Amino acid sequence: MNKIDPVSTEIIRNTFISIAEDMNAALIRSAYTPVIYEGKDCVVALLDEKGDVLGQSSGLPLFLGNLEVCVKETAKMFGWNHFQPGDIFFVNDSYFTGTHLNDATIFAPIFLDKNLVGFSASRAHWLDIGGKDPGGPMDSINIYQEGFRWAPTKIHENFKPRKDIIEFLKMNGRFGYTLEGDLNAQIAAGKTGEIRFLSVIKRFGLTQIRNARDEIFKQSEIIEKETVRKIKDGIYVAEGYLDNDGITKDPIKMKMTVTIAGENVNIDLSGSSPQKTGPVNCGFAQTISACRVAFKNLVNPKRPVDGGTFKTLNVSAPEGSIFRAKEPAACQWYFSILGLLIDAFIKALSPVMKNYSAAGHYGDSMVFILHGLDHRNNDPFIAVEPTPGGWGAWETGDGADALINNVNGAFKDIPIEIYENKYPVTIRNYGIRKDTGGPGKMRGGCGLYKEYTVNTDLNLSLWFERSKTTGWGLFNGKDGIGPNVNIKHSNGKEENRLKSNSYPIKKGTVVTTYTGGGGGFGDSYDRDPRNVLEDVINGLVSIEKAKKDYKVIISGNMSIDYSKTNDLRSKNN
Repeated sequence: MNKIDPVSTEIIRNTFISIAEDMNAALIRSAYTPVIYEGKDCVVALLDEKGDVLGQSSGLPLFLGNLEVCVKETAKMFGWNHFQPGDIFFVNDSYFTGTHLNDATIFAPIFLDKNLVGFSASRAHWLDIGGKDPGGPMDSINIYQEGFRWAPTKIHENFKPRKDIIEFLKMNGRFGYTLEGDLNAQIAAGKTGEIRFLSVIKRFGLTQIRNARDEIFKQSEIIEKETVRKIKDGIYVAEGYLDNDGITKDPIKMKMTVTIAGENVNIDLSGSSPQKTGPVNCGFAQTISACRVAFKNLVNPKRPVDGGTFKTLNVSAPEGSIFRAKEPAACQWYFSILGLLIDAFIKALSPVMKNYSAAGHYGDSMVFILHGLDHRNNDPFIAVEPTPGGWGAWETGDGADALINNVNGAFKDIPIEIYENKYPVTIRNYGIRKDTGGPGKMRGGCGLYKEYTVNTDLNLSLWFERSKTTGWGLFNGKDGIGPNVNIKHSNGKEENRLKSNSYPIKKGTVVTTYTGGGGGFGDSYDRDPRNVLEDVINGLVSIEKAKKDYKVIISGNMSIDYSKTNDLRSKNN
């Protein structure tokens, strides 16, 4: 058996992660669009010669272990000999990668002396890929309306770019210049990974690198199996609903059955809705990734992901369901159901993992899109922005306020200064949405409000979810408040919407987004009155809600009336 000392193993383990982070930095710093260089809608990974993960950047958790699928499935299609020095591949097919067509996966083999030693891989959101509406439609009913769709294709061959393919991609997107720029940023990330990886191999030798790889994978598998064995065997069930698919008004069911048996975890998604008409469907590869995120939240969350992770996890979903969609199902907003899935896994296991469980969070990216012509330069533009919200509380802590949703991790909303500089919009108000966190001994996190005044005629697209199944409470904690979007038209008309597709609005229209809050944990009457007072002072809870939800009386001078509080709480016990 090959041996390697523990010190060298740890050095190599951290080097793999460092390489991935360097790749991510190269991508972000080279990208052309704000959704990547400010929002950080991207992820990278360094893979071994078998396509298993050596190191992955922090990036988007939603893609946890997912990049390896692209390499392995390509090898299944064409054989491992299909990979040659100087090749770079592009793929975005939703049923192949699991995500929407905007997510471009770029990967390249890494060779040492004509021997395949690994792969660099990245995935980033391209602003526009030629769908029927800029940025991606909210009302697509099949995959063909969502943009160009590619199986694994060589965009570089024998160290030379395939200009015919690249020009085709540019011509079929509305912003060909930035598309090429973001493509090159991903290529730069891959080259960074190749250079760094080959330097590490030169330092330690390929044999030592692979010995360390094997040991790292072995450790991850052993630790996860030991952790799972500590969870009580049993069958655990949770379910929830999306509001609708953007086409019909019918709710969309998510049902999860988790079976713990010894060292094995099985997630069965039978009982969930069949694939829907609207763009809420998901490729199975991405469903597996979301289950991995959920699993990782509870099982060794502090250990980095590698090829030995998730050996105890099995995921199944019926073919033709929302979690295992078949062509021609629309997949543009695939991630909405996955945030619900992650919350549901934690909810299902909360009775036996109370110390590690959190209440439901606001649940969705709540995507806000503006597009049209910028009156300042008469150039077309598209602004794509996710919106943060409140997270669920847990046994020893309040939920986070104004944090991006659980599928998006390092994704960020765009800074106001950047947004106003890039787009014909003024942001006048931005802050915490009071009283949106679910009451509990530990309070759910609060959502945000953000007010946009448009300075020219343009189009508004919205995808806001989880207004019906909001961030749920646990252990007598209450649910959080759902989202809303208010539109005050320039003619004085006012309306509320959660979803819209290329909705025309006039100069002077004010759009205010309101994201939801997370669920509370534990009985709200057990919350320390001093913590309630602090929430009131910090603008998270109103004086009225302090009384109604927590039975805490706050006087006008911002102090607790303990006599009235104790009297009120005693009446509810």
